[in-house]
Amino acid sequence: MTDLLPDPDPDSKIEQPRLWRGNGWTARVIKNEDDDGWAVAMIRDGEPEPALIGPWTMGRDKKNPKPLDVNAFNTLVKTAAEFVRRQEQQLHATLHQSITVSAKGERVTVSLDIVPDDDNPSATLSAHDEGGDELAQQRVSPGFKLSRASATDWADGGFQKP
Repeated sequence: MTDLLPDPDPDSKIEQPRLWRGNGWTARVIKNEDDDGWAVAMIRDGEPEPALIGPWTMGRDKKNPKPLDVNAFNTLVKTAAEFVRRQEQQLHATLHQSITVSAKGERVTVSLDIVPDDDNPSATLSAHDEGGDELAQQRVSPGFKLSRASATDWADGGFQKP
């Protein structure tokens, strides 16, 4: 994908039929390798790979791509930014889970925080009472599955290592 990278000066504004840059993004119209059509790659400034690649409209001649314009570029920026935001939210939700259960007559919030790392991933399971005071904390496998049942079992078992 290195052929998709914009030039080294991300501050320069470009408005060409197949290349637009502005608002922290670069849109590059490329040949779709899977068929006879065209695609557009949206690259966030400073990123090595496109955040989003999607189909692009053919021009009137049905051979060449429709040229980029300000409205199309603004729509692409909005779409790509929303896509990145949703990916970040999904990753955060996967890495930081929390569930509130009743254990021994009290409401306990059990949280699982995963630290992804290629060499040494880790995870911490913690429990807090309704006032926010920490009741327990344990290191667990990053593959630990937090569920209502596992949280209740951990709390009912006196917060022993699961």
